[in-house]
Amino acid sequence: MSPATLTAAKSKAQPVTPKPFLIIAGIILITFAMRSPLTAVGPLVGSIQGDLGLSNGMSGLLTTVPLLAFALLSPLAPGIGHRFGTERTLFAGLLVVLIGLILRSSGFVFTLFAGTALIGAGIAICNVLLPGLVKQRFPQKAGLMTSVYTTTMSMCAALASGISIPLASTGGWGWQGSLFSWALPVLFAIAVWLPQLRADGSQPGKSTGEKSKQGLWSSLLAWQVTLFMGLQSFLFYCTIAWLPTLLQQHGISQTSAGWMLSLVQAVSLPASFFTPVLASRLTNQRLLAAVVGLFSLVGFGGLLLGTSELLLYLCLLLLGLSQGACISLALTFIVIRAKDVRQAARLSGMDQSVGYLLAAVGPIFVGFLYDLQHSWTVPLSLLCLVSVLVVTSGIGAGRNQTV
Repeated sequence: MSPATLTAAKSKAQPVTPKPFLIIAGIILITFAMRSPLTAVGPLVGSIQGDLGLSNGMSGLLTTVPLLAFALLSPLAPGIGHRFGTERTLFAGLLVVLIGLILRSSGFVFTLFAGTALIGAGIAICNVLLPGLVKQRFPQKAGLMTSVYTTTMSMCAALASGISIPLASTGGWGWQGSLFSWALPVLFAIAVWLPQLRADGSQPGKSTGEKSKQGLWSSLLAWQVTLFMGLQSFLFYCTIAWLPTLLQQHGISQTSAGWMLSLVQAVSLPASFFTPVLASRLTNQRLLAAVVGLFSLVGFGGLLLGTSELLLYLCLLLLGLSQGACISLALTFIVIRAKDVRQAARLSGMDQSVGYLLAAVGPIFVGFLYDLQHSWTVPLSLLCLVSVLVVTSGIGAGRNQTV
């Protein structure tokens, strides 16, 4: 029997989704490592600044460094996953996140940024490979599974934002102990994912080659999907980096500001869950993308125009709904606009490389604008403009076509 025949027989013998409940649990736990290490930082920025003497621009860099890692590593992740297997590459990504969490919480400026970069590198791998894994393992339930893991990401983001300050105040942990505490769910995810290392997640066969890759980068639809991801990420990471600081400028305490950021993330949960399910049932997603983008525009516009308590909570509600819907819709676009699993991985790599490079300028640029003007008027006006661009790119990405 030839090697090709043996390979084909092995592939046929392996079920598409062995032990589905175990892999679903693993996917859910991996999502804990994809948001909580990032959203836990925003409420602690003031403490980190005071302890290490960071400027507002340097503090914005804490959010920007992981995004730069996303941009640099995302194009490489599909090839690494194809070479070593998706499951093994995801496991390696979790290990990198764990090492980064340990370094980041050690209390020095260099290790703070080095650990943050490693966290970004590990999360980049998970970001890129999970959509393809969902398309491969759950081809008939891709919308539902995307709902599950995007909702879990939003839930973890909300939890991390809300309890960062209480954790820092518990037993004298400080910001270092608060940030290090997120290593525990990553350890749990590593343990649960171990059985998946026996799976052969690589996809043998002929590569579609450079022609297909060049076609992807020259596709208008692929660029629209990419811009939608990048622009909504720009808004999300600016929000988690600077919303607590903005709220404190309005006289809200540090602890309350952290919980209000958590409220934004909590509101995003139902939107994160139902958006992919709804999107998968629609002929096209143009109207859906336009509506969730307009929610963002109204939310940031309200923060710009007034500071009454009722208006403030209404703005937070709209921002939460928009951001929850946008991230899940962006990930759904990767799955439904790709023709197959490998194209989904490549589209995810392009999407998150260019998209997060665009998003990376957000937090540091907003910090720079605030340092320059000592006012939130110009930064909030910029976020309103980006919200308009989310609407336009989403209308394009929502076309009923594949790349």
